[in-house]
Amino acid sequence: MTMVRSSSSSILSSSQAALTLALSLGLVASTLHASEHATASESNWPHWRGPHAHGSVQSGSYPTEWSVGDVEWKVALPGKGSSTPIVYNDTIYLTAPAEGQDVVMALGLDGKTQWKTEVGGATPPKHQKLGSSCNSSPVTDGTGLFVYFKSGHFAALELDGTVRWQKNLNELFGEENLFWDQGSSPVLTEKHVILTRLHAGESWVAGFDKTTGEMSWKQDRTFKAPPENDNGYATPVFFDQNGTSAFLVWASDKLTAHQASNGELLWTCGQFNPSNTGYWPAIATPVVVNDIAVVATGRDDRRGQAGLHGIKLGGKDDVTATHRVWKRDDVGVFVTSPVVYKDQVYLLRHRGEIVCIDPTTGKTVWDAALPRSAASYFASPTIANGVLYAAREDGTVFAARVDGEFELLSENAMGESIIASPIAVAGRLLLRGENHLFSIRAL
Repeated sequence: MTMVRSSSSSILSSSQAALTLALSLGLVASTLHASEHATASESNWPHWRGPHAHGSVQSGSYPTEWSVGDVEWKVALPGKGSSTPIVYNDTIYLTAPAEGQDVVMALGLDGKTQWKTEVGGATPPKHQKLGSSCNSSPVTDGTGLFVYFKSGHFAALELDGTVRWQKNLNELFGEENLFWDQGSSPVLTEKHVILTRLHAGESWVAGFDKTTGEMSWKQDRTFKAPPENDNGYATPVFFDQNGTSAFLVWASDKLTAHQASNGELLWTCGQFNPSNTGYWPAIATPVVVNDIAVVATGRDDRRGQAGLHGIKLGGKDDVTATHRVWKRDDVGVFVTSPVVYKDQVYLLRHRGEIVCIDPTTGKTVWDAALPRSAASYFASPTIANGVLYAAREDGTVFAARVDGEFELLSENAMGESIIASPIAVAGRLLLRGENHLFSIRAL
């Protein structure tokens, strides 16, 4: 392990830090007022999909039009990475390859590097265009930083860049047998960092002690599935089951619910692929709206193969026959994860179609389309205060108002490929390109 120049991060007051931690873990009681929820959490982006794991924030002022020449700043990155940065307490954390090493970096909101820590040798990606050695995003609870790489390097760092613990899961359990490059990000409970390894082989979900890195529990999740469908790239999603914290795992044409404290299987839902079509890996992460999980199936890059399902949360054992509230076989997404804003679900499809879905009924509220191009969308969309940001693989980022009727606001060329998701935090839009990290502020 090598650490390059570090500086201490300021710490929130104990009460604010505790509340922010609870919000980021999805453990806040439903009685918390919405305005308090926004005030306490939306200055941070502690997880790949933001403070509420929805890919959105409801307040703040964010840019609606810009050019690559008038950004607040841009910083050259040491290597190509597809992981989305996170932000906590005015510090940006991201993973990257650097001179053959897996690296974790911290930057201030001024773009200046605070520290850079190496955790071991990087493994080159299989997918040269879209993949990287670091597709998983970091996650923080406000006291530590947790990262995972394609190489198998799995580590916890203090917020000053010091390594708390590290191990290599490929050495312990063998390499993940995936068609492409590992992508599921770790998630946190109060005591554990939870990680999935879902592939063509022994698959499992496990909880590791956040303080020591020791495996506290490990639950088998091996299901027979058509070719590639057992490859899981989606990230676990928390929800409340009868007053206790639980999480969803999506892969192998099955949605499973697990107790957050020990990974115990609570229930299983199937029949997402009754025709047993192959080459439908689980990439898009489901979203939870109230008591409904919205799950995308199939591939929207192939005609007639995309679907969408609404699954009522709760139950016990096999809920396939009882908890599917609705299903559609005419719309869906393959790679980009849905985003939730004001209790509606938004899909950004492979070629730029945007569909607003009512998660209670599954019906389309409205649909629209971004300008067509030969390029596709692989970065998941983000919504900030009613504006949706969609980054196309060629580096063009669209801003569109979606709160109410659809209105295209701008088309902004960044000059390099973008696969990581945009994030909106502290009045800034952060974009991770193939070569640079950009910060953009409202004019």
